[in-house]
Amino acid sequence: MAGSRLVVTENISANGVIEFVDDWFDPADQGDADDLFAVMGEQMASEEALLLGRKTFEDFRGYWPLQTDDASGSSAHLNRVPKYVVSSTMTDPAWSNSTVLPGRLEDRVAALKAGGDGGDLGVTGSISVVHALMRADLVDEYRLFVYPVLTSRGRNLMPDRMAPQALSLTECRSFRSGVVLQVYTRLR
Repeated sequence: MAGSRLVVTENISANGVIEFVDDWFDPADQGDADDLFAVMGEQMASEEALLLGRKTFEDFRGYWPLQTDDASGSSAHLNRVPKYVVSSTMTDPAWSNSTVLPGRLEDRVAALKAGGDGGDLGVTGSISVVHALMRADLVDEYRLFVYPVLTSRGRNLMPDRMAPQALSLTECRSFRSGVVLQVYTRLR
């Protein structure tokens, strides 16, 4: 088996906030977003599975299956892709292709990566999960959709009191909406 890469994809403010506390991002509200949606589609096509924290999963489950006019393709992708939910309390995820991932997160994610078919194991939102994966040094790539906004509320991508991580910029692409995609790989 080829194994999978763990790829964190986040919408992020220009000052590093990834938590959606205020209404600061929505790709559909960015004007002409076809170029942004095309890149999102490419990334979704490379994703063989998605890892989500319980809160993000519940938010997605309550929203995406109900969307019938989604220009981004996210709804179709999320309904189709295998989803792993990190939760110690959930027993029935109640969404197609979803599995609750019990046990020690770091061990389960390492096993998912090792058993993958070479595609990406994606993570989005799920701030606590992302922070735990960063601390365990399991993240291979960061895809950051940087929105042209500053906000003072919400958690940042980098967990508190974590040592700096060296990254290599592998892609930088701007979109007509002003959003900029920055892709970084983790230097080890």
